[in-house]
Amino acid sequence: MSAGSDALEDAELVARYLTGPPAGRQPAFAGLMRRHKQPLYRLIVAQIGDPDDALDLLQESFVSAHAALGRYDPSRSLRAWLARIAINKCRDWHRRRRVRHFLARVLPIEAGERIADTAPDAQAHAIDRDDLARTLAGIRRLPAILRDPLILCAIEQLSHAEAAEALGITVKAVETRVRRARALLDADRA
Repeated sequence: MSAGSDALEDAELVARYLTGPPAGRQPAFAGLMRRHKQPLYRLIVAQIGDPDDALDLLQESFVSAHAALGRYDPSRSLRAWLARIAINKCRDWHRRRRVRHFLARVLPIEAGERIADTAPDAQAHAIDRDDLARTLAGIRRLPAILRDPLILCAIEQLSHAEAAEALGITVKAVETRVRRARALLDADRA
């Protein structure tokens, strides 16, 4: 069924999952995962900068999508819906990381040793292409309000309308935020 499910539209796969026979549910969701795992992984890596943690967040995103698939509106873009779930998972990850760093500074040194530091090792992730590394670092430094639309449109190549749907904002707001994000990145390079 996997070859057949690759030819189906997202809405058809969702319908097969929700209303089809039990034997067809798993292949339908697997088809959705196959289709969307690479773009979601790229989105998550761009958001958090850690490929290993991105795999965990990708899995969490699909688990959440699986649980909420009955609430998906098939008249909307599934890719945008999944991107919204992934972005929310990334925001949760950033919050947990800030709490860990805060606790590491506040608690006694002995307690801090028990708290795992999930920050990526800079030397282990050194990239030969310095320009790319600076650009990605600049994107990560952008406030989420600018970073999210930029990643969705420039890296994931969602249309402004799809990005607006994923973020719950207007198309004009996406256009403005992408323009501002690019201006900040250009100013950072100068």
